[in-house]
Amino acid sequence: MHVTAIYAALLAFVFVFLSARTIGARRAARVEIGDGDDQELLRRARVHANFAEYVPLALILMALAESLKLPVLALHAIGVVLLAGRIAHAYGLSQTPHIMKLRVGGMAATFTAMVAAATACLILALRII
Repeated sequence: MHVTAIYAALLAFVFVFLSARTIGARRAARVEIGDGDDQELLRRARVHANFAEYVPLALILMALAESLKLPVLALHAIGVVLLAGRIAHAYGLSQTPHIMKLRVGGMAATFTAMVAAATACLILALRII
């Protein structure tokens, strides 16, 4: 599963970056748990959490599609769309004020990648049966 591994690694770097930003905001606000009503900490925590909520399932779907022999080009297309979507969403939500076009576009790209991977899994799995 070398294609999924590439995107998992790239997304892991983004996740660590978002984690570090959240930790930095937490330290600056001197808040151990929750957001302490600090808007910057809340924003960074939500960017980080949103990433954590969507990426694992998307990578599982990619890995399953790869194991079912989805063509490499299609896997790369899904991976690039997912990576771009997650970065666009994180950047758009991180700005003050939010950049709604990037937030919406990032979520649209994320959903597109997930639906494409899920559809590929379903079609390829049903062919085997």
